[in-house]
Amino acid sequence: MVDADQTFVIVGGGLAGAKAAETLRAEGFSGRVILICDERDHPYERPPLSKGYLLGKEERDSVFVHEPAWYAQNDIELHLGETVDAIDRTAKTVRFGEDGTLVRYDKLLLATGAEPRRLDIPGTDLAGVHHLRRLAHAERLKHVLAALGRDNGHIVIAGAGWIGLEVAAAAREYGAEVTVVEPLATPLHAVLGPELGNLFAELHREHGVRFHFGARLTEIVGQDGMVLAARTDDGEEHPAHDVLAAIGAAPRIGLAEAAGLEIADRAQGGGVVVDERLRTSDPDIFAAGDVASFPHALFDTHLRVEHWANALNGGPAAARAMLGRDLTYDRVPYFFSDQYDLGMEYSGWAPPGSYDEVVIRGDAGKREFIAFWVKQGRVLAGMNVNVWDVTEPIQKLIRSRARVDTEALADPHVPLDSLGSEAS
Repeated sequence: MVDADQTFVIVGGGLAGAKAAETLRAEGFSGRVILICDERDHPYERPPLSKGYLLGKEERDSVFVHEPAWYAQNDIELHLGETVDAIDRTAKTVRFGEDGTLVRYDKLLLATGAEPRRLDIPGTDLAGVHHLRRLAHAERLKHVLAALGRDNGHIVIAGAGWIGLEVAAAAREYGAEVTVVEPLATPLHAVLGPELGNLFAELHREHGVRFHFGARLTEIVGQDGMVLAARTDDGEEHPAHDVLAAIGAAPRIGLAEAAGLEIADRAQGGGVVVDERLRTSDPDIFAAGDVASFPHALFDTHLRVEHWANALNGGPAAARAMLGRDLTYDRVPYFFSDQYDLGMEYSGWAPPGSYDEVVIRGDAGKREFIAFWVKQGRVLAGMNVNVWDVTEPIQKLIRSRARVDTEALADPHVPLDSLGSEAS
């Protein structure tokens, strides 16, 4: 039973936390809502940090989830620039801020997100070494890329994942020279596999990006505090004025771990283990967004999803669960990317080794197609590249678990809606 005397605390001021607060009020909760954010900026969305905002095509104010005045107007107690350092599950309190403020909660939501993984090599203390996770990082990097473009400067990017490639595209649009160092054989190998990874490699090569596959950075060389070059484990040295570490993100589980909540193992992506209602091992504590490892019956595994859509949908789902609503969080994972003139959307989950084949519908050479990752005739994931308004039928096909005729799947003249109408 939820009443006006209850206090709901949300730790984490990203999209998941902000949307959870919004949903609590939209669902009629009249109790106390406290949102604690360790950044001084109001809650914002992260995709623009490596896309439109980084390119200077979107204004700073466009990234925020709500207008600053919205929080007071909706009676959300927003604490910016304050860190929660302890949860007492017995007393049901959180401790935060420099003065150690204690607040009792009835329900607690952990939306602490993830943090960029760090390069553990010499030279990372140099001024020209960057990460991209926060708005302040994007502001700094935007100025760096513009300066590199003006001065014909060079940036080395460690990692050919989504962040690495989006920054590479932005850097080339500014006119900077770009080298991407990646230990695997293709970009995006862990998500798309080699079949589609090569397509992104060619896209970037056409725009002047240099790739160095099968290697890792071992040292960043500098002088007078500035970057001069980056060395790799195969003995190569790449000239650089700046280096971006884009080697993935780790869930921010420290607070949950110290509180004794169940944590997923690294093979499942780490994160705070939750059930289908986003409840942790403590029934009064919930988790959502990048930090949550949730069971997905469709894929028969726990997933930890770091993409925008998971925060957008997971925060509201957790809020409803905190209010006692009966629900199952089973959204099909979804993300999108824009690089040069290529736009794409991906739905599903199909890591390398989980599928039998990749079926292409359309013209991959023109980069106007849909790719399907298929196992035993069932579609596990789909990616539409410069083809739009197909996310719904792709997700419907994934959810149907139906066996499909791969020739029909590859034929653009066969409507997607006609496939997978019955599970088998």
